Amino acid sequence: MAIKIESHQNKIFKRVKGLNLRKNRDKEGVFVAEGLRFISEIPLDWPVELFLMTEAFAEENGVELFENRAATYILSEELFSLLSDTENPQGVLAVCKKQKEDREKIWLKEDSFFLLAEELNDPGNLGTVIRTADASGVDGIFLSKGSVDVYNPKVLRATMGSIFHVPVFQNIALDDISSELKNRGISLYAAHLKGECLPYHLSLQKSCAFLIGNEARGLSQDAANLCDQWVKIPMPGQAESLNASIAAGILLYEVVRQRLR
Repeated sequence: MAIKIESHQNKIFKRVKGLNLRKNRDKEGVFVAEGLRFISEIPLDWPVELFLMTEAFAEENGVELFENRAATYILSEELFSLLSDTENPQGVLAVCKKQKEDREKIWLKEDSFFLLAEELNDPGNLGTVIRTADASGVDGIFLSKGSVDVYNPKVLRATMGSIFHVPVFQNIALDDISSELKNRGISLYAAHLKGECLPYHLSLQKSCAFLIGNEARGLSQDAANLCDQWVKIPMPGQAESLNASIAAGILLYEVVRQRLR
């Protein structure tokens, strides 16, 4: 049976409020998924600790499906708004366990492809990159140290639920993952303004990986030097560079295009 929360002093309320901070999410190994569409993307085998919803949401949508899965709490719209990270809350959120991705498992797929990012700092960019990677069938995303937390509420919202569909590895040392790719015979390409090769000239039907850089600075020289080849996206217009998520999308969908043949 759903339990009513009537005060911001309630221990469940205080705990969920505290998950706005990365240190608390990291300590507990959980994150907050907010919104009906986002929650509907949670796989059935993904562990959910609890649901919180407003009285209006519960009345309109019912609580039985939520109660059958995890502890469910109902609170007023006013209290819920203090927990929400959005301007117009939909009235429902879930506290989910972070899943520990099996790094060895992702190498098992034949002709896999991966995305690496160096210090991607903008939450919206990272969320869009994850969503695009999911859509294009990327087998794993590796984020360097210094990147925004993948469980930041703004990142999660921008993924539109794709966080549940593609493995994301955080705080990765790029030189380590570069060595692992080389040992497995997987080419690593850098998205670089000084590249002399266009992505359309690469052979991407076999296993491969792309590395994109920071939104403002691009790739560091050290990171770029880890790659087998630098690749330049053609820009016949006057813009000097592309948004990181757009650049990632162009590169990833060149892989898709080549493999649709």
